[in-house]
Amino acid sequence: MAVVPAQPTGAPPTVEVVVPAYNEAVRLPGGLDALGAGLAALPVAASVLVVDNGSTDGTARIAASWRGPVPVRVIDCPERGKGAAVRAGLLATSARYVGFCDADMATDLSGLDAALALLRAGRPVVVGSRRHPASLVEDYSHPLRKVGAIVFNRLTRDLAGGVTDTQCGFKFFDGPLARAAAADLTTTGFAFDVELLMHCARRGAEITAIPVRWRDVPGSTFSVRRHSARCLRDVVAIRLAARRRAVVAEPAASQPDAGVVPLPLTEISGAGSG
Repeated sequence: MAVVPAQPTGAPPTVEVVVPAYNEAVRLPGGLDALGAGLAALPVAASVLVVDNGSTDGTARIAASWRGPVPVRVIDCPERGKGAAVRAGLLATSARYVGFCDADMATDLSGLDAALALLRAGRPVVVGSRRHPASLVEDYSHPLRKVGAIVFNRLTRDLAGGVTDTQCGFKFFDGPLARAAAADLTTTGFAFDVELLMHCARRGAEITAIPVRWRDVPGSTFSVRRHSARCLRDVVAIRLAARRRAVVAEPAASQPDAGVVPLPLTEISGAGSG
C-alpha cells in the first residue's frame, strides 16, 4: 500500500468517487492506490468514499487507514447488496460531480479525464461501455457469463436510456442528478445500474457512453449460478415499476414537468482508449 502525503483538503472536492466494497481486503489496497493516483492527476480536487457493505474481513480497516494523494473516508452500509451500497454512497456525497468504480478497478482509470471533461462540458451522465467499438477488452470470464451479459443488456437497453453495457463499473454523474436518482433507487442487487440509469433518463438526462480499457479481474463477488435469477427478477420489478410510473404520469402529460422524453444515448469515440 502506497503511503503518500495527502494533498491539502481545505477546499471541498469537486469530484467524489464511491467504491462499494464487500470483503475486498485483498483487492482494495491496489484499487485505492490506482484510483488515488488517477484522481490526483485531475485538475480539480477529488476524494474517495468507500462503502463497507457488511464485510467480515479487514476491508473497513484498510480503507480507513489508507493514506494517499486524495482523501478517503469510509461509511458503513449494513443492508447487503451492491445496489444498496452504491445508493448509500451516492446519497452521502455532496460534490458537484460524483461517480462509482468497482474495488478491483477492472476498468482502466485513463477514462477519468474524459469523464470529467464531458461532465464539465454539461453532459449529465457519462458511462464506460465495454461494447463501445473503440473499447479494448481483455475478457477471460466463463463463456456462460459472457452470453448472460449479452442477453441481460438486450433485455434492459430500453430501460437504461439505450445503454448497451449497463454493468460496466465506471459511471459518473452530475452530482445533484445522481443523488436524486439514488434517492429513488430500490434495487439492492447487481441489477441496480439499470434502475439508476432509468431514473436519470426519465429526468431527461442524456447518457454519454465512452470507450474503456477493461480486463477481467479474478475475485468477483458476482456468480452466474447464484445471482442470475435474482437479476432477472429485479429487471422484471424495474420494468413493472416503470410501467406503473408511466400510467400515473399519463393524466398529467400536459404539465410542464410530466412526460419527459429521455434524450438518445450518445457515444464518444476515442475517450479513454489511448
